[in-house]
Amino acid sequence: MFIYPFERLEAWSLAIDLTAAIYHQTNKFPPKEMYGLTIQIRRAAISVSSNLAEGSGRISNKDQAHFFSMSYSSLLEVLNQFIIAHRIGYINDLDLQSIRGSIEKLSKKIAALRNATINLIQWNKTPNP
Repeated sequence: MFIYPFERLEAWSLAIDLTAAIYHQTNKFPPKEMYGLTIQIRRAAISVSSNLAEGSGRISNKDQAHFFSMSYSSLLEVLNQFIIAHRIGYINDLDLQSIRGSIEKLSKKIAALRNATINLIQWNKTPNP
């Protein structure tokens, strides 16, 4: 079976794990939130791994960096929405801290991917002597 480049990214694997955890947590939300906060959090979470996958398939470093940046932004959106869920009592302190820990670990991986790609862009712009 062929393995696509994004499947080799640790960040992508962590993003998939985070998405599964988010689905588990949001299953506990009240049914009235199904088309509100629940769907927003799930869409943002899916966007994290989707943008990593799409970025890994881009040819130019600039395009890759753009999608990695979008993935990072979606991750921050997830965190924001979980903070809201906590404030309105849908999740407890322990659940929020667990999600925050996963987000922190993943954010470092995505930032490293983005920064490495940006460094390649800069390196390619450097004139050769």
